[in-house]
Amino acid sequence: MRLCGHDVGIDRPLFLIAGPCVIESEDMALRTGEALAGIARKRDVLLIYKSSFDKANRTAHDSYRGPGMAEGLRILDKVRAETGLPLLTDVHETAQVAEVADIADILQIPAFLSRQSDLIAAAVETGLPVNIKKAQFMAPADTLPMIAKARAAAATDHAPILLTERGTAFGYHNLVVDMRSLANMRETGCPVIFDATHSAQRPGGQGAKSGGDRSAVPVLARAAVAAGISGLFMETHPDPDTALSDGPNSWPLDRLDDLLARLIDLDAMVKSLPFEERQDASIRS
Repeated sequence: MRLCGHDVGIDRPLFLIAGPCVIESEDMALRTGEALAGIARKRDVLLIYKSSFDKANRTAHDSYRGPGMAEGLRILDKVRAETGLPLLTDVHETAQVAEVADIADILQIPAFLSRQSDLIAAAVETGLPVNIKKAQFMAPADTLPMIAKARAAAATDHAPILLTERGTAFGYHNLVVDMRSLANMRETGCPVIFDATHSAQRPGGQGAKSGGDRSAVPVLARAAVAAGISGLFMETHPDPDTALSDGPNSWPLDRLDDLLARLIDLDAMVKSLPFEERQDASIRS
C-alpha cells in the first residue's frame, strides 16, 4: 500500500506515527514536530505527525480537551508546512470529516468509535488513508467485519485503510496485548500498526483521569515488531509528567530516537526472514 509517498506493509520497513496526544500550544506542537522531523531524517524513516485538536473522550468533564477544531487545524497545518511531516489526526463526528480532510494526510477513527458506521463511511469516502483503531472491547476477529464495512463505503476495492491494535480491556483499569492479535488482524489485508503507548495505558486508573506505565512501552514495542507489524504508533511529549493528556503512558521525546533505532534494527532483522518463517514465528508467539 502507498502511504504518504511510501510503500508500507508487512514486507516494507517500519513506519512511525508519533506526536503529543493533544495540541497544548502552537509552540509545543512546532518544537515537537521539528524534533520528530529531525529523527525522521536521521533514521530515514516515514514518520507521520499525530496530535488531536479535541479529545472528545476524556474521563472527566473538566479535563483539558484541546484548542478546538478551528485553532487546532490551523496549528496542525502550520506544523505540516514547517516540518514537512505528513499529518494524522482524529475525527469524532461526521460533520468534522470534510474540513479535517482538507488539512490532514490521514484520518483516524478513535478506538471508542471504531464501530460507528456513518463516521467510518464518511472518512473512507474522502479517499484519504484512514487509520481505524481497534476498540478495547473487540476481539481481533471482530476487525474483519469492521474493515469490510469500511471497504463497502470506499470507491475502490483498494481503499487505503490501516488497522491499529491498542490493547484489550482486562478487568478494571487495565489493558493487555495478545501478540497473536497482530497476526490475526493481518487477515484483513490491511497494514497493521501497534500502538505501544496506549497499550500501556490504565484507563480511569487515577480516578478522574487515566493512568499508565510508560516503562512497559519498549517491551511491548519490541514484542510487536518481532511479531511482524507494518507500523508503530507512539505518543511522545517533551515532558510527559506535565502533559495535559496521556502523560503517564507517553514516551519522552528525548528518548524516542534511541528506542526507534533499536526497533528499526529489529524490524530489519525480522523482515529479512522468508515470509513463511515470519508468519510461523508470529503465530507461535
